[in-house]
Amino acid sequence: MKINLSQYAGFCDGVDRAYKIVEQASKNKKTKKPIYMLGSLVHNEDVVKRIQKMGVKKISFEKNLKNTFGKIKGKIGTIVVTAHGFGPALYSYAEKNNIDILDTTCPRVFKVQRLAKVFAARGSQVIILGEKNHKEVKGIFEWAGKDAKIIEGEKDLQKLKLDKKKEVVLVSQTTQNENLFLKISAELGKKYETQIFNTVCDTTHNRQSEVKKMAQENEVMIVIGSAHSSNSNRLYEISHELNPETYFVENAKKIKKAWFKNVKKVGVTAGASTPKWIIQEVVKKLKTF
Repeated sequence: MKINLSQYAGFCDGVDRAYKIVEQASKNKKTKKPIYMLGSLVHNEDVVKRIQKMGVKKISFEKNLKNTFGKIKGKIGTIVVTAHGFGPALYSYAEKNNIDILDTTCPRVFKVQRLAKVFAARGSQVIILGEKNHKEVKGIFEWAGKDAKIIEGEKDLQKLKLDKKKEVVLVSQTTQNENLFLKISAELGKKYETQIFNTVCDTTHNRQSEVKKMAQENEVMIVIGSAHSSNSNRLYEISHELNPETYFVENAKKIKKAWFKNVKKVGVTAGASTPKWIIQEVVKKLKTF
């Protein structure tokens, strides 16, 4: 059985950067301790466990910052802002409470945040295409202000009621399905004067383009990633649409031998938050079949 591994599988630049920043900070004696990570650095439990072994404590966001940090107020040295980014309230809170910020926000996410903030300040109607409950999207929304609107797809687009006298600005979650973004852009442009910023990151674009080709060239496709990872889910959806024999797994333990009976070619790809060591374990297991 031939195994074809995606050239883009594994950590993207933003995730790799975030992991290294936290790793270095945990070893640096100058970093104010204890270090608390607000949520998961990336949506991958194996990565989260490794970070916790570095001495970085994870804390989950609860409704608001007061509730989140209330129980440990005065005990925080540094807060890690994850690669997904966060809204402006956290930075104000940290400053008021003499807490250091270790900001690992992906530069591409940071760009979307700034676009949303600048155009909202100009009075433009900011539309964010993304998952309403995703950390990245929530952060972008907070930078854009309360008048911004989040849409997840065409159904939400049809419900939009915008002022035709005001400029409309469209941005996207960086891990969004690019085909959906292009479709929404076209529809929005027909109705309103729209400035469109394709903020789907290059890595996401490359992975999605490649997985379309791989899904058609291989009998079976394996997509490695967390169920909570937006970009991994997009890869699975795109691949499965073209090749029903697509399987979504978190690690090598989830692989089933029965999937590969009489199969000669299998394609393997992985989301941007999937570390190299997990991909290597999956490939190693596939080689035993």
